[in-house]
Amino acid sequence: MSNFVFVLDANKQPLEPCTPGMARSLLKAGKAAVYRSFPFTIILKKTVEPKEVKQSQIKLDPGSVTTGIALVQDNKLIWAAELTHRAQQIKDGLESRRSLRRGRRARKTRYRKPRFLNRARKSGWLPPSLEHRVLTTMTWVKRLIKLCPISSISMELVKFDCHKMQRPEISGVEYQQGTLYQYEVREYLLEKWYRTCAYCGAKDVPLEVEHIVPKSVGGSSRISNLTLACVPCNRAKSNLDIKEFLADKPSILKRILTTAKTPLKDAAAVNSTRWKLFNALKYTGQRVTTGTGAQTKFNRTQQGLPKRHYLDAAMVSDTPKLEILTLQPLLIKCTGHGQRQVIHVDKFGFPRSNKSGELVIKSAHIKDVKGFQTGDIVKAVVTKGKKKGSYFGRVAIRSTGSFNIKTVTETVQGISHKDCQIIHKKDGYTYGF
Repeated sequence: MSNFVFVLDANKQPLEPCTPGMARSLLKAGKAAVYRSFPFTIILKKTVEPKEVKQSQIKLDPGSVTTGIALVQDNKLIWAAELTHRAQQIKDGLESRRSLRRGRRARKTRYRKPRFLNRARKSGWLPPSLEHRVLTTMTWVKRLIKLCPISSISMELVKFDCHKMQRPEISGVEYQQGTLYQYEVREYLLEKWYRTCAYCGAKDVPLEVEHIVPKSVGGSSRISNLTLACVPCNRAKSNLDIKEFLADKPSILKRILTTAKTPLKDAAAVNSTRWKLFNALKYTGQRVTTGTGAQTKFNRTQQGLPKRHYLDAAMVSDTPKLEILTLQPLLIKCTGHGQRQVIHVDKFGFPRSNKSGELVIKSAHIKDVKGFQTGDIVKAVVTKGKKKGSYFGRVAIRSTGSFNIKTVTETVQGISHKDCQIIHKKDGYTYGF
């Protein structure tokens, strides 16, 4: 079961999405043309006046790494996507730039005065890696509003309370000064420990919250002292010290102690951006509703659905029995539009040059070759030679006109631009199913 197809009229006004079979019939009869490939959209060649256009609802499950997106119409899931962010890539890029600039100040080169102490931050400022999550989610919300009649937007607003999980004893005014509320400790532990027993690795069995350092010997209820254990392991450990219990399993002991100290990075990222995203959604002019993580999980388990980001999105807020019409979400991965750095540098931050002394310019700085750009999704049909075959994927251009194509399974080098046909112009994302 595939996603429904978006339909635009001749004036580019959104109509009710249709089934893939209906879209094929319209294209075959010449009544419509392909408007864009991702998400797949057709445009009618004649203006039509539908009697009634059914409205759809956008549902969002914001995540630290992946955000689930779902379109629901009359209690039917008709379109879904999973949007993978590139927050870590942005963070690594900023750290690399910082190290290069810091090194340049210490060398006998052009001095770059530090400016980190004279910059005022706006109210509600977020680090670029967090702001990216909000902006990319809003990009896709705005795209869907242009492609489909939308009645409202729902998002999961509250999931984990890091403040309360780290200090369970906090209460009263002291807790009100914290930034988060409505915590779900058990749900967080299930995600952190991958829904398995920390001691034996058992899956699909009843799991209990286990204190790594038993409370009887002074252990706390901080999230860093909690794990999950199956009933037999929990009873076998009882109030034993974990080092004594796992004395003959040093590798498991090391893994548990390391995982337990893992910071609440993903939970903090979601909580830091949730209100910024909520306020941004209100500016779309659509009615915005919210739901909790516990409510999402309850709706999903009631229908016996597996845990997937797009299914979590479909189950956000008050959701009656939902008919699932698609099990093949569009997989969207953020890639960005390249970078401004023009010159290659070595590991010490010095500009690199070739044998003739010329600076080595980054190929990514060359934006257009023979009408192609790095990031375009192309189809290449090679009729002869070692590379004979058909290839579909993301292209990386070269000034020589000999391109690389990254398919689902491999990267094929040395494909001539003459054999390539653009399927989808670059927009900062790659797509898959």
